[in-house]
Amino acid sequence: MLEIIKQAIGEGWEFSSAGGLTGNAYIAKRNGERLFLKRNTSPFLAVLSAEGIVPQLIWTKRIKNGDVITAQKWLDGRELYPSEMQEEQVAKMLRKIHQSSELLHMLMRLGIHPTSPRDNYETIVKKIAERNLQQANIYIDHSLTFLQTFLPDIEGYEQVVCHADITHNNMMFSAEGSLYIVDWDHAMIADPVIDFGPILHHYVPENQWENWLNHYGLEKDESLIKRMYWYLLEKTLSYFIWHTDRQETDKANECLVELKQLNEHFASLV
Repeated sequence: MLEIIKQAIGEGWEFSSAGGLTGNAYIAKRNGERLFLKRNTSPFLAVLSAEGIVPQLIWTKRIKNGDVITAQKWLDGRELYPSEMQEEQVAKMLRKIHQSSELLHMLMRLGIHPTSPRDNYETIVKKIAERNLQQANIYIDHSLTFLQTFLPDIEGYEQVVCHADITHNNMMFSAEGSLYIVDWDHAMIADPVIDFGPILHHYVPENQWENWLNHYGLEKDESLIKRMYWYLLEKTLSYFIWHTDRQETDKANECLVELKQLNEHFASLV
């Protein structure tokens, strides 16, 4: 991988790993200049850069073996602290993304189709049946019942570009105070609650939800909260299956604890 990067950027650079699970990202340094380099990043990156959502894209190069290397401006900065996810700036950045027609058109040009909650539900049901997991824990069975019961209430909402993996680790402040959202590998076209629901659930005290949603541009109501918990439940079941397949028992058990809590929230909505 590093040799491919060197072919793209030329001589005189010092390289170090930028971390991550894939090992496809490096930091290059030369004469005080620093670049963030990555292999085979989606063309979506160019539009995200133009919109000021990710650090500036400097260049894109295709090399002989067909790989594409992208170079972004390296910014001194830091990940957000969990408490900073409550800030107005975060809500407004998400609103900007969800309202962007440029981002939506680019994802559609890349062949990304809107994600249907019914398709999500049917995929979950199939995976659980294939693995015979429905009887593994009472909260799995209850979760499936809640997903099925509330599915008609979840369908039909506007679908927009979503990051789909919003955590404080994927958001950063530059040294100048600009906010960016990185790691767009899971971007999809879906209900925007997929992005802001986990923020409300994991980072914002419930008595401040209405205030955070007002910054985003929405009013808190029962239908929104129902959608939020539906997608949280669906995602937690997906994580449970993923960890079970990898025999990661501790992580799977954490998902079961989360399912129990989400079941309690749904029971209060019935």
